[in-house]
Amino acid sequence: MSGLISLDLFDLALALVMIVVAIALSRWQKLGLGGQLAIAAGRALLQLLVAGYALAFIFALDSPLAVIIAIGVMITFAAIASRNRISQKITSLLLLMWGSLFTSSALTLSYLVLVIIQPPVWYSPQYLIPLAGMIIGNAMDTATIAGERLVSTINRSHLEIETYLSLGATPAQAVAQYRQEAIRAGLIPLINRMTMMGLVTLPGLLTGQVLAGADPLNATLYQILIVFAIALANFIAVILITQGLIRHFFNDKAQLVSR
Repeated sequence: MSGLISLDLFDLALALVMIVVAIALSRWQKLGLGGQLAIAAGRALLQLLVAGYALAFIFALDSPLAVIIAIGVMITFAAIASRNRISQKITSLLLLMWGSLFTSSALTLSYLVLVIIQPPVWYSPQYLIPLAGMIIGNAMDTATIAGERLVSTINRSHLEIETYLSLGATPAQAVAQYRQEAIRAGLIPLINRMTMMGLVTLPGLLTGQVLAGADPLNATLYQILIVFAIALANFIAVILITQGLIRHFFNDKAQLVSR
């Protein structure tokens, strides 16, 4: 198979034409999304270019410390984004989200790199950083959905929860159903994507490798690997974040605290 066709600044300019057309369509239909789309496209362009140069720098360093710092920065930005997308501001929510994303990503990446892929060096940025990006990004979305669902459900169910508590239930028992519903809400999009993968959509990793000239079967095996890794990381993250959030709604006397 032929290698990847390189793109230049002129190709980038041609790509921007598609955004201009999308903005024009928004104005034509009077959707009021032109400005937001322009800002989003500008941010995506700037952030991806910065990420590209940063990755090139990290690859050139070939240092475990640089790779660890890069992944730490990714987790931090993901935790901040998740915290901001949960409507209720809860004490230590950023730390809780960071810890949940770090734990789920670290466990999954360790198994992927040390047991399955086994690159020449464990900190190989070629493998570790792209895998971390996909795992952290998906875990962030799942944890955010589940966290927001749990917080909103608890806030509107004080009477039911207090009834359970008055009958002798523990805080975990009183909100068990709400927690399960929140976890399901966070994981259903993942399960739906996995169900239709390969039939309706071709995932990004598979598409990128095929575009780069990789063997389609080998690219497919890598995609299966990352899909299963994302599933595990999402389950770990959503379990940790919902368990941690529950503790913020009860005091040391197992009483529901209004927030």
